[in-house]
Amino acid sequence: MDAIEPLQRLIFAIAIGVIVGTERHWRERDEADGKRTAGIRTFGLVGMLGGITGSIAAMPGFGAVGAAVVIAGLFAAFAAVFALYQYREAVADDKFSATTTIAAMLTFVLGTLAAMGNLTLASAAGVALVAILASRDVLHGFVERLSWAELRSAIVLLGMTFVVLPLLPEDPIGPFGGISPSRTWLLVIILAAISFGGYVAVRLLGPARGELVAGAIGGVISSTATTLTNARRSTGIEGSSTLAAGALAASAVSYVRTAILVGVLAAPLGPALFLPLGAGAIVMAGFAWIFARRHDGPGEHSQPKNPFDIVSVLKMAAMLTAVAFLSRAAASLLGDGGLILVSALSGLADVDAVVVAVTGMAADLSHMIAVAAIGVAVISNTVSKAAYAIIFGSRSFGLRVLGASVAALVAAAAAYWLGVSLGA
Repeated sequence: MDAIEPLQRLIFAIAIGVIVGTERHWRERDEADGKRTAGIRTFGLVGMLGGITGSIAAMPGFGAVGAAVVIAGLFAAFAAVFALYQYREAVADDKFSATTTIAAMLTFVLGTLAAMGNLTLASAAGVALVAILASRDVLHGFVERLSWAELRSAIVLLGMTFVVLPLLPEDPIGPFGGISPSRTWLLVIILAAISFGGYVAVRLLGPARGELVAGAIGGVISSTATTLTNARRSTGIEGSSTLAAGALAASAVSYVRTAILVGVLAAPLGPALFLPLGAGAIVMAGFAWIFARRHDGPGEHSQPKNPFDIVSVLKMAAMLTAVAFLSRAAASLLGDGGLILVSALSGLADVDAVVVAVTGMAADLSHMIAVAAIGVAVISNTVSKAAYAIIFGSRSFGLRVLGASVAALVAAAAAYWLGVSLGA
């Protein structure tokens, strides 16, 4: 029985090699026999070699130093031989790539890990390795289509996450309970990541053609700004159905984004808010789809701007910090009514800032007040966008946005009442 477990680990190591080798073999399946340096058999043997190495190193007679010497020595010998054959193949084909060599080295290491008993890490890393290898065409196509502005935005996101965030203190600073720089910046990162992800998704799927798609992406960035932009564009044209569809799609995405933020930052508030936010989003999306199918005007849209301009990111951080401070100060000085007032005023421009502030204060607020503050901000934002549509847009645009907004709020109210009734 003692020999069964090492044998199972060795089989596991071979299986990892066979899986990786299957992808490598498929990639070069059209090559004639003898033209492939590594395929299913070779990688299966690489996995076996790594497994045997791990089995030897795990023998009772070897200490930690001895095991390290065995693994390092056999790995170095294998890597040198394999790299040599890969180099000869590359010279013959005049095509150079280190991918197969690196994949073989990783397969050896994963086989060693499996034989030494770390099956979970070996299997997870093996799946990840095959996924990366199989995604070559997708990843290459993505890089080819990536613009410098988008690459720069990705670098900014990485810097915000792995450079700036660890340097910020977690403890609150300032009066009225203070503001946590780390928590505030983390929310900025979340918003930025959502915006960047939506932007990249559109780029991967091709240029946005239609106000519906453009509005949905605009909603990831700012539904209020999208509504104002479409309202101004609707003046002076005969039809505005597609422009209204874009504005409503942005509002639907904004509802969903608010629900995601609540779920991530204050999950206990979710049961009271998910249902009404979902109902409002569905109604907004339904009207957007109906208006988009009518095509009663030119409805030309412009490509959404890259959401990762550093200036806009800093402005977002400043706004979030200011609103969070005002919310805490109002709640402290005026009680619960002060927080509701701040939520209503903040909702005239943005909902995210209120979500940041309220979720940060959730531990010090009653459940009802926290839910009411976020709800008031959503209602205020929806009403304000309808008002902007009427004031700045054409008559047909304003009426369409107003009608859909009223329907969405009614649906959200009904969903909230239903949720309360079921909860009771």
